[in-house]
Amino acid sequence: MSLRIYNVLSRQKEEFVPLTPGRVNIYVCGPTVYDYSHIGHAKTYVSFDVVVRYLRFLGFDVLYVQNITDVGHMLDTGEDRILKKARQTSALPMQVVETYARAYFDDMDALGVRRPDISPRASGHIPEQIAMIEQLIKDEHAYVNNGSVYFSVASFPEYGKLSGRIVEDLEDGARVAVREDKRHPADFALWKKAEPEHILRWPSPWGDGFPGWHIECSAMSAKYLGETFDIHGGGIDNIFPHNECEIAQSEAAHGATFARYWMLTGSLTLDGVKMSKSLGNTMTIKDALGQWRAEAIRYFILSSQYSNPIDFSDEAVEAAHKGWQRIWGAVSLTREQLRRAAPGEPSAEATAMLAAIREQFIERMDDDFNAPGALAVLQELTRQVNTLINEGGPQTGGTLSAIDALFRELGGDVL
Repeated sequence: MSLRIYNVLSRQKEEFVPLTPGRVNIYVCGPTVYDYSHIGHAKTYVSFDVVVRYLRFLGFDVLYVQNITDVGHMLDTGEDRILKKARQTSALPMQVVETYARAYFDDMDALGVRRPDISPRASGHIPEQIAMIEQLIKDEHAYVNNGSVYFSVASFPEYGKLSGRIVEDLEDGARVAVREDKRHPADFALWKKAEPEHILRWPSPWGDGFPGWHIECSAMSAKYLGETFDIHGGGIDNIFPHNECEIAQSEAAHGATFARYWMLTGSLTLDGVKMSKSLGNTMTIKDALGQWRAEAIRYFILSSQYSNPIDFSDEAVEAAHKGWQRIWGAVSLTREQLRRAAPGEPSAEATAMLAAIREQFIERMDDDFNAPGALAVLQELTRQVNTLINEGGPQTGGTLSAIDALFRELGGDVL
């Protein structure tokens, strides 16, 4: 079976056929760096870490781009998240950005998440964003009003095709800031006029201002991956308005398909409740790593299909820790035996067993990156290895080396 991916855009599983044979271009919406990353971020980025690892395991040449949002991510009140944090902490905006961007990468390193090939920042790509906005204005997909620029959703009939939202049904205030200078409540900002007190500002054809949140991803993905690329990833919480706006402005500007496959991770709750700072119901990755091993957190995240919601609790992570310990126990036993083993070729029995396990692992992962199924295969490998070593007597160095190599490949390189 070849790799199949559930495409949120088509709402069905599709065989994965990259735009360029042997190469995969993937873009994943990265964090807005105004605070420490939480375990919801861990779910998304561990999940896509495994996606990228598996694609490389299959032999694809993968270019993985994940942005850093350091300007333009607005609260519903119209205030920039980073400026708000800077004001609260009496810090410069770029001080805030550097502090939390470094913390984010430290957290990802601790979780075993390999860094993206490119991590572009929104503030470093203002010229590309301005050029794209100019194209949208030229093609009458956007309009200028009082120094700000808005995308006209009425100009793009397919607006809503990812989320299923119908423009006519969108009411004032539905996740979009309603302003008198917008023609339609669903129109979204491409460029915002900077008021005199606004610190983050750049010159533009429409006056000093700053980019809207959505335009950065469209501009940066086009710069590094092309106008059309293979996979766009992110969290389900951003399907509307962010991902929907990305599609509209990208396809309107370029006249081409934006992303061919859309993969979105399910939400994460904490003890059954959606995380909310106002409720005091949050957990940072740093706090989680202070309580549990990184391997246990990864195991917990991968024990549920990436697109499904998952509930983070002490009991669930403890259960994941025990699952990881069973696998690690078999790995440790294998390596201990290997140090004392006599030389020799792998046995026919072990060779057949390992080949069957590897085939089952690939079969599970080819089914929309089914990590829970892949973990179950690793647990079966653990059971068979324990039986082989404990009940089958001494094994040759070749057999033990082959077992260790498979654990390293499937459990280490992929998961």
